[in-house]
Amino acid sequence: MLERLTIQNYALIENLDIEFPDGLVIITGETGAGKSILLGAVSLLSGGKVEPSVLRDDKKNCVVEAVFSSECGQTILRRVISPSLRSRFFIDDEPVPAARMGELALQLLDIHAQNSNLLLGNRNFQLGMIDGYCSNSDLLSLYKAEHEAVNEAESELEDIIREISKAESEASSKSEDFRKLEEASLKEGELEELEQEQKQLENAQLLKETALNAVSLLDGDEGSAAHDLREASRCAEKISSIVPGFDSLASRLESCRIECRDIASDLQRYSENISSSPQRLRQIEERLDLLYSLMRRFSLRDISSLISLRDELKTSVAGVEGLVERKGKIEKSIAEHKNKRGEIASELSRKRAEACKKIQKVLISSIRNLEMPQAQLSVEVVASGDFTPDGADNPQLMFSANPREKMVELHKVASGGEQSRIMLCIKSLMASYMKMPTMFFDEIDVGVSGSVAHKMGEQIMKMGKNMQVIAITHLPQVASKGNAHLLVFKGMGADGRNTVHLKFLDHEQRIMEIARLLSGEKTTAQAIENAKVLLDTKN
Repeated sequence: MLERLTIQNYALIENLDIEFPDGLVIITGETGAGKSILLGAVSLLSGGKVEPSVLRDDKKNCVVEAVFSSECGQTILRRVISPSLRSRFFIDDEPVPAARMGELALQLLDIHAQNSNLLLGNRNFQLGMIDGYCSNSDLLSLYKAEHEAVNEAESELEDIIREISKAESEASSKSEDFRKLEEASLKEGELEELEQEQKQLENAQLLKETALNAVSLLDGDEGSAAHDLREASRCAEKISSIVPGFDSLASRLESCRIECRDIASDLQRYSENISSSPQRLRQIEERLDLLYSLMRRFSLRDISSLISLRDELKTSVAGVEGLVERKGKIEKSIAEHKNKRGEIASELSRKRAEACKKIQKVLISSIRNLEMPQAQLSVEVVASGDFTPDGADNPQLMFSANPREKMVELHKVASGGEQSRIMLCIKSLMASYMKMPTMFFDEIDVGVSGSVAHKMGEQIMKMGKNMQVIAITHLPQVASKGNAHLLVFKGMGADGRNTVHLKFLDHEQRIMEIARLLSGEKTTAQAIENAKVLLDTKN
């Protein structure tokens, strides 16, 4: 409940500090006294818009502070608006973001302003009433998580599709270049090896003849190097038999002879292995033509540069492939989240449909009790055909004041007085399951009078037995039902300007205020007596 409200330098309020009791608190005052200004100040706590007119003195801060008590303890909300209209928000004297305080304020109080009847045609309000009745908060949290996951994944999919399109556009020519280089199966040093092999094949006969000639010179018949070295070695051996020390020369000459024969053998084998295959030569020439053409195409000088280019292009092409693979994973994720979202949405729809039947029954009973005995009200949900942030349903509140008339959307057909009564019934229903600590009504009884006003007063009084209700009213039938009565009036402030004051009325003062509401500007004796009757019979 709201224990205390402090307002400083707000509009017509210079300085206001008031404590509120539990139960139903009635606020009345003459037209223009500042009743709605009080509610406007309270709405600032939930993030209400700031206009320059909020500052009574544009050189001072505007401060609105509310102290709430609950089973969990005491909570203090405070908003400070500087002369530059910048706001600071505090919860228990700790600075917090505006959104955080706004969320908490909505949990602590519900404000029904004079234009709140417009909510009767608001989808979110209608759906909130239904979801609150069937305690769908946890299920809604699960649904919203999946819905957000779908939206995020779809947004990511759009981004990846754009990336793929851009990458494919850039990589179209690169992909063809990569294909050519990849198909070439390039190898380091291949060009040099092929050029060398080509040269050998082109000169195969010359190489064979030259090698065999060398063999003949090294190890042939008389006159060859090996034959002559053999003869020289024999000569050295003869000399060594006479002249000591020539043994080594003979050995060295023999070694040279053997080396010559080994060289000749190697040349012989080489000549035998020389091939003059025209087919192999054509293969080499075709391969070299391909390599030369690739180097010309990419203006490169060697195979190493071609291999480096191929690897760079491979990275680009693989990048597109990676994006395509990522796209597939995102699409799979979207399908999974959509499936979960659909399952939760179906469960939400089922629970809402069941709740609508019960809500309809309760509201019809309440509305008919407020002197609309023939009223017909239908509460249902229909498939929206799309997934929205709160499900796949659209609520429908249909109304007819006369059973002979076709039921039409409530906000389109109900009169002002009928809307006030229906909204009160809805708020009463919502309060019963939402356990709202404090509820503000700003003339929810507008457009009604007489016995209807009396019954609305009884309804509000009934709500005040289970929670704190603060009701601004102009109807004596409602004003007489309160546990406490606050009068709003204007007086002179310390700065010599009009300022808004509040005071609690005692029993006699309440009689006179209710009499004023009954009779208008001039209070009559009959109005006073009627006021006494209203107060005496409030229970």
